[in-house]
Amino acid sequence: MKTCLVVDDSKVIRKVARHILETLDFTVSEAGDGQEALDSCRASLPDVVLLDWNMPVMSGIEFLRALGQEEFTTRPKVIFCTTENGIAHIRAAIDAGADEYVMKPFDRETLESKFQLVGVA
Repeated sequence: MKTCLVVDDSKVIRKVARHILETLDFTVSEAGDGQEALDSCRASLPDVVLLDWNMPVMSGIEFLRALGQEEFTTRPKVIFCTTENGIAHIRAAIDAGADEYVMKPFDRETLESKFQLVGVA
């Protein structure tokens, strides 16, 4: 079974994403900020990370940069999930190592198509 780490400071968003991903047969873990997510990845690397942009402690972009510094044998796919839709934000996310980008609010079909695009659905 594929694994997904949902990283968002909103408990509601994490709950919605978990529900959708579990219907897509993912095992889901959660983190409330980028530092918690990095610690989680160090403990058990997921197949994919669904990552919020704006979070306390460590933002999504800071997490992505830190993830790139780690010595993992494989790197999880990263899908940025945010309300930030400016082309500059999208470019910054891709430049920092994101594999795909999804806008909030999202639905099952949108997430499923993004996960297929990065090869984890």
